[in-house]
Amino acid sequence: MNHYHEYLLKDLSGDRETLIELLSTRDAELRDAIFTKAVNLRNLHAGNKIYFRGLIEYSNKCSKDCHYCGIRACNPTIERYELNEAEVIEAAQFAWKNRLGSVVIQSGERSDKTFVKKISSLLEAIRFTTYGELKVTLSCGEQSEETFREWYEAGADRYLLRIETSNVGLFEQLHPTDGKHLFKTRLRALESLKRVGYQTGTGVMIGIPGQTTEMLANDLIFFRNFNVDMVGMGPYLETSDSVMNDVANTFRPAERLELSLRMIALLRILMKDINIAASTALQAIEPSARLAALNCGANVLMPNITPLQYRESYQLYNNKPGLTMDAEDNLRYWEEQLLQTGCSPAWDEHGDPMHYQHRTKKSNDQKILI
Repeated sequence: MNHYHEYLLKDLSGDRETLIELLSTRDAELRDAIFTKAVNLRNLHAGNKIYFRGLIEYSNKCSKDCHYCGIRACNPTIERYELNEAEVIEAAQFAWKNRLGSVVIQSGERSDKTFVKKISSLLEAIRFTTYGELKVTLSCGEQSEETFREWYEAGADRYLLRIETSNVGLFEQLHPTDGKHLFKTRLRALESLKRVGYQTGTGVMIGIPGQTTEMLANDLIFFRNFNVDMVGMGPYLETSDSVMNDVANTFRPAERLELSLRMIALLRILMKDINIAASTALQAIEPSARLAALNCGANVLMPNITPLQYRESYQLYNNKPGLTMDAEDNLRYWEEQLLQTGCSPAWDEHGDPMHYQHRTKKSNDQKILI
């Protein structure tokens, strides 16, 4: 690594122009230096263990109409489903018995009372049937602070609510102008999650039509300034019959993948002790891309443990991988793949991000001082 590269990476504290340069560089040596530094920092501050989260795709019923999404409300081509309690508990039991430490319950966004109560009931049942040993992350969209609190008290520990982009104009391009898809509402929901006490996660899509490297640099700065505990981000991917398909995109799939890996690495350098997922969307472009993400500083994998008969109906984007591999085979596959990275699976560990512990301790210390 030459002196200029060393200078750029020595104290990367969120300077926008430097981030833009690092996202845009064609210098292979500098690119490799970014990835190497990210992995070294992950190993130092978060360890070289990879945390597994069993992904349960609970329901594809959704009240929102996000332009880019395959399960948006107006899509008439998909068969809607919702797992029953027994199916969710069976999946959670699989995760617990296979020492995963935690699961993610993901669904389309709904806020009706029936849905809210069902999620609460599932959280309580999972806590009861696993003796409180299995942690649960929710990814169920924007909700009221009251709902977030109800789910937190029922047993949810983490919540992932992606901002999609920190650029207001680009956010509006991704959503209908119906008053139900507002950037300020998304921000308020993220703030509510932190107030309630969740380990708070968000993320962005990378390579959206009209996006620039400056916008992506601003996304990284947003993560840092909002002080998130975990991030799940990956490439923007087209979906069938999307209104977004008519919008010209200057980013080819390979470029979206490369930018995604750089975003992961640069975020690790900026926020050394957070959890960063190697998202499934990466693998839709390149089969080995999730492993590449681990080699860029990611430390979370989410093997799909949804019952096979529902997988086809939960496609947020085209060419989603893992539709035909059952939970057992999927888990064993990723266990074997980890051997290629020099990392080890963190069996029986909840995988709470160190950042959350530091953030909440600092907040509590400030309350005591006041």
